[in-house]
Amino acid sequence: MKIASKIYAGLVFAFLYAPIFVMILFSFNTTTSTSVFSGFSLQWYKSLFEDEATLRALYNTIILAVSSSVIATVLGTAAAVGIDKMRKGPLRSGLMATTNIPMMNPEIVTGISMMLLFVFVGRIVSDDAVLGFGTLLIAHVTFNLPYIILNVLPKLRQTDRNLAEAAQDLGCKPVMAFFKVVLPSIMPGIITGMITAFTLSLDDFIISYFTSGPGFQTLPIAIFSMTKKRVKPDMYALSALIFVSILFLLILYNLAQAKSEEKSKKK
Repeated sequence: MKIASKIYAGLVFAFLYAPIFVMILFSFNTTTSTSVFSGFSLQWYKSLFEDEATLRALYNTIILAVSSSVIATVLGTAAAVGIDKMRKGPLRSGLMATTNIPMMNPEIVTGISMMLLFVFVGRIVSDDAVLGFGTLLIAHVTFNLPYIILNVLPKLRQTDRNLAEAAQDLGCKPVMAFFKVVLPSIMPGIITGMITAFTLSLDDFIISYFTSGPGFQTLPIAIFSMTKKRVKPDMYALSALIFVSILFLLILYNLAQAKSEEKSKKK
């Protein structure tokens, strides 16, 4: 059974990651062929860094992902603290159900409804060019919030409520007690939620497609516009760099979390 389970796990990982490794391999190809590897070359990476439109779309995507994940983390953490302090009842159940709606709702429904809302508000304020970075930021914060809340709430439930009260008995004000006692204990959930929000914002296409304007284009939208003709191999190079960067960040985060757990066990 152990051998069979290992083989099954290996097949699952091969199915998931084989396309990524093939993409990375062909990002070093000397030709534009997607079936024959003709030789090793860095020309597509060079072409990537010479493509101003793609680099601009990448810059827009990173700025949007960082901004939306930070704002969603602050709002989501505050919302999670508020929900955690509520008594169990219809109000709390209703808030949790409302929180889950953006996750369960199809993205195309969310995208179209938010586009209609932004256009409606634009007509009220007499602004025909309302769609842009601002509407994208609001949309990304909206669909990121549930992931922050659902990552922070379990950590709040695991935290001893008497710690904050003890800190207040020792002279801390409620706000200071939260930042000195509660916040460090829920920090792993906050960081996990923020990384999740950043990743979701980085590769979102459907909601971004409906809520973006002509003056602000994200990378997924730019790549989609290329599919009408043909995706150039420099996109393989860009995807490979993004994959390696995220993998490196995840490894660093896991190492840091493992070290913090070791320190807490020693204490």
